[in-house]
Amino acid sequence: MQTPSVSIALRSLMKADFTTQWRNRRSFILILIIPVIILFSFKSAVLSGALTASFALGNCITIGLMAIGLMGYTNTIARDRDKRIFQRLRVAPLPSWSIMASRLTVQIAMILALILIVLIAGGNILLATYSPLSYLLVVLSALAGGAVYLGLGQAIVGLIKNPESVNSTTRLVYFVFIMVGMFGESGILGEKMKDMVGWTPYGTVTKILSASLNTGTWNMEATNALLATLGYAFVFIVVGIRNFQWDSGR
Repeated sequence: MQTPSVSIALRSLMKADFTTQWRNRRSFILILIIPVIILFSFKSAVLSGALTASFALGNCITIGLMAIGLMGYTNTIARDRDKRIFQRLRVAPLPSWSIMASRLTVQIAMILALILIVLIAGGNILLATYSPLSYLLVVLSALAGGAVYLGLGQAIVGLIKNPESVNSTTRLVYFVFIMVGMFGESGILGEKMKDMVGWTPYGTVTKILSASLNTGTWNMEATNALLATLGYAFVFIVVGIRNFQWDSGR
């Protein structure tokens, strides 16, 4: 029997992964709802001029990226590994990289959907509109930010083998990032904490997203934030790849 080509096998994997995601669409809808709800909470501050629309949208997209990378991707990988789905896939005549490439393609599609929903909501709730260049830059920045949180999720699932422990760890990290990130960025916790949070993965991703939407504010600080974002992504991805095991060892 002729072995199917890599492209055919990859298309089959992607079809199966997109089908699985569609069947679990309720979880993705919940991921989209959270940033929109937070966007509503920013409405009065933005319309009064206390906060800029780009800052609010940057924070909301960042929170959505965290949810996709930590709550979605990581827990799915941990669950499928525990059920030995990866072991069965690796028996098939296709390279191992195609398994993860298919999963990541689904995550990229989710990130693009997140950006679209948040920007549409921003236009209706905050009355915020931007140039085509700004929309292009925010997509590129969101993909860089998505790499950070997908990489962090990969690192967590690589370092922790038990799916229940992965689930609790991602929830804790997600909660801490949101609470410290949002309150720290707003200055409620003090200027010193605001400066510190600004260079965490939450802060750098928010900075480049905000600067992408309002291109006139892109400065050296935003460039350094982009470099830091790419650095975080690289470190997390390397740790995740080096420590990942296809089997949970149970």
